[in-house]
Amino acid sequence: MLYKLIIIVPLLSLLSLTSYAEPVATLNWVGCGISKKAYVTDLSKAFEEKTNIHINIQGGGATKGIRQVVSGEADLGGSCRYHLPEDPREAGAGFEPVAWDALVIITHKDNPVDGLSLAQVRDIYTGKITNWQEVGGPDAKIELFTRTSQYSGVGRTLRKLIFANFEQKIASSKAFKSSGPLEKAIVETPNSIGITGISSARLRDVKLLNLENISPSYENIKSGKYQLYRPLYITYNPTSSKLAEIKQFTRFCHSREGREIMRNNGTLPYREGIHLVNLQLKQEMSAFRKGANISVKTNK
Repeated sequence: MLYKLIIIVPLLSLLSLTSYAEPVATLNWVGCGISKKAYVTDLSKAFEEKTNIHINIQGGGATKGIRQVVSGEADLGGSCRYHLPEDPREAGAGFEPVAWDALVIITHKDNPVDGLSLAQVRDIYTGKITNWQEVGGPDAKIELFTRTSQYSGVGRTLRKLIFANFEQKIASSKAFKSSGPLEKAIVETPNSIGITGISSARLRDVKLLNLENISPSYENIKSGKYQLYRPLYITYNPTSSKLAEIKQFTRFCHSREGREIMRNNGTLPYREGIHLVNLQLKQEMSAFRKGANISVKTNK
């Protein structure tokens, strides 16, 4: 019996050491909270199990997800917008599209309004419509919640897809630095409205409004029927000393296993929606024709 115990104990120790081995590498990820919820958190766990490469995840927004990989403060990031061509802090960043997200219009769960037209959304965001009664709701002031920065992922994409004007001024009752607090405020505030990414909005107790009578369902986003969609990117520095590990992670994102994890999260893998690229170009031209020279009224 003693002989058997002497053999078994070292074996158990060896198994324990194997199970809790240190990662072979660690990558630091920063970026938009929408990307984090859409795919990064679950994909990074599966990636570590497969490769023993750990990804340390932090938020901070799309701008940080671009600029900190350029500066070398982070190894890779997540962004729901492309780089600002005029900003040297974002020059040289690499972008790998890995998924699709949709911008959704959200409101308080008790709001009786179920949907809006694109024209109504434009008029709300430019302060021309200020009362819910004007769009079939109660006689109550619209509390429009927006993002502080027009260069945030949501702020820039909103201006691109709805107005075809990155410099478009919008009305606002209250502005927030990130999407999380904005979403939480809409949960808590009757008569409020805002725009955010569906990947995070679907986890909140809010109402997702239809747009042009089309719901922001997975199927409608994949087909392009729901109009407000955008790519989600992995950002990286092409000169990084950890480029091999970064590329390994992006390949995992596109793999069969990676795509399945995205779909299980309600996120459309990029390559499964590649047809959306051409559809979006057509939509942007339409938005440009309709959105030119839109004026704004202050909505306080």
